[in-house]
Amino acid sequence: MNRFTEAFANMSDRAKTRWVTMLCLAWIIPGLLGHQPWKPDEAYSFGIVYHFFKGGDWIVPTLAGEPFMEKPPLYFLLAALFAKLLSPLFSLHDAARLTTGLCMALTFAFTGLAGRELWGRNQGRISVLLMIGCLGLLVRAHEMITDMALLAGFAIATYGLTLSRRLPLVAGLWLGTGVGIGFMSKGLIAPGILGLSAALLPLFNNAWRTRDYLRCLGTAMLATLPWLLVWPLLLYFRAPELFNEWLWVNNLGRFLGTARLGPQSDHWFYFANLPWYAWPALPIALWAAWREKLHRPEMQLPAIVFLVMLAALSAASDARELYALPMLVPLALLATPGIDTLRRGAANALNWFGIMTFGFFSGLLWFFWFALMTGHPVRNYEHLLEMQPGYTPEFVPLAFSAAATYTLAWLTTLVLTRKLPRGRRAIVNWSSGITLLWGIAATICLPWLDAGKSYQSMMTSLQQSLPTQYRCMASDNLGEPQRAMLHYYTDVVTRRSRNSAKEECDLLLVQGGTDHPQEPPPGWIELWEGARPGDRSERYWLFQRAP
Repeated sequence: MNRFTEAFANMSDRAKTRWVTMLCLAWIIPGLLGHQPWKPDEAYSFGIVYHFFKGGDWIVPTLAGEPFMEKPPLYFLLAALFAKLLSPLFSLHDAARLTTGLCMALTFAFTGLAGRELWGRNQGRISVLLMIGCLGLLVRAHEMITDMALLAGFAIATYGLTLSRRLPLVAGLWLGTGVGIGFMSKGLIAPGILGLSAALLPLFNNAWRTRDYLRCLGTAMLATLPWLLVWPLLLYFRAPELFNEWLWVNNLGRFLGTARLGPQSDHWFYFANLPWYAWPALPIALWAAWREKLHRPEMQLPAIVFLVMLAALSAASDARELYALPMLVPLALLATPGIDTLRRGAANALNWFGIMTFGFFSGLLWFFWFALMTGHPVRNYEHLLEMQPGYTPEFVPLAFSAAATYTLAWLTTLVLTRKLPRGRRAIVNWSSGITLLWGIAATICLPWLDAGKSYQSMMTSLQQSLPTQYRCMASDNLGEPQRAMLHYYTDVVTRRSRNSAKEECDLLLVQGGTDHPQEPPPGWIELWEGARPGDRSERYWLFQRAP
């Protein structure tokens, strides 16, 4: 066994790169396939993708028959293209979700390239492992959301900045492309943050006070212009009012709070959430920054990008943990040199904490799966079915084989990494442990999770209650995810009741809470009442106008 551990520790650079690539694929692939669109972000995102898939106008993103101007259409168009090409092999929503897999592959690739450019050979792999290990990335990086394209854009642009001192013209192309992808994914946030970061770099170090750096920025501006101009101009000429809604309401209005959209939170939101969200990259980055004193340009670049992001997002009136995803790229780059300098106690603590935590929770998932498959222990079996009443236990050989393979691969990795330097052993075991946990959750546990998060069974029940003939369906208080899923599963596009649809339509769908039952309005009768299996917060009622 010692011979194998020695061989693993002394693998060639190419072999180590292949191993990290395999780990990335093992981390990315589970969770992309095999489940319905989940509420809230996936559901409404897929509603827009479905519009493009059905041949809708690509200039105006549309959700269930209404323009949806919150985000530019890049991710939705890519997802619709994936759905067109791959839906014969996969279900429509699974094929569209593979777009997220492409975005994560680009994110890991360019983060690794940036890490190698900053810190030299053999260091890019460490940057990627640090990204994989971040707790906040795990679930979001497997969802059908535009933030994944934004994350890829930030990674590409950051690589462009790291390359600016060596290959300014190539760096400008990557920087401009990354900014453009970010802009076409979520609007002004990428140009604003990356533009400010690029402008601040020369103020801190003369390494960027050069003609090469100016050439890089000039090239970046030219590379960004098509991304910044084509779609906005087409939108403006098509519908100026929708252009104004996108630019002034959903970009500047959300940031300043004048639009009164999105969740409001205090400006310390990210300071409070980053310690767990960016674990373990954040504490290792702080250690590296303290040890290096931030005097090197290699340290200053990711530090400035991270601080500009943190300041911009904290200043915004709209805050969600989802918006913190781009901060993980500069944090991983900042933490990379700290891995090899970790003190023995810190490295061993991180290593054993990861092994015990991920080993325990992975074992717990195996125990719950065994209870579901066998009915024993009876108490756990009944409790799990009570949590997800829409789930029917079924043994899936492929999922079981995949979960068993993940478990055996993790145990093998623990043995083979014993001869690695302590810092590298800790981050390899941490990233492989989180991959194990996700691999089990997204294989044998996925049907149980999907039973409570999917709208499919509820929409099927509603569709069976629809009369054979009706003029149209109005909706009252129906959310965007629900409207999108209604369109997808039943091909019904509702009209909002505030638009006088209640007087024109003979069906009315109302969304409410379980604690406030809805009585039929005067002149209406109830046709159907339902909810997602196990949902204790939302309930829906379908009414028909009385003859």
